[in-house]
Amino acid sequence: MGYGGGMLWFLIMGALLVIPFWRLLPRWGIPAWVAFLALVPIGALILLWIIAFKDDITGRSGKA
Repeated sequence: MGYGGGMLWFLIMGALLVIPFWRLLPRWGIPAWVAFLALVPIGALILLWIIAFKDDITGRSGKA
């Protein structure tokens, strides 16, 4: 398979991580480019924690 197959595998796995974050983060008031942090394993975990503990899906706090 060689090195080309490894790079293709990396691109596919990277896209499978970045695309969902790219679509979800703006809903929480976070810029979409931050989704590239998901390429680093700890970055994906941090992004999941941020999404999980945001007060409101629009990025506002729950206090009006």
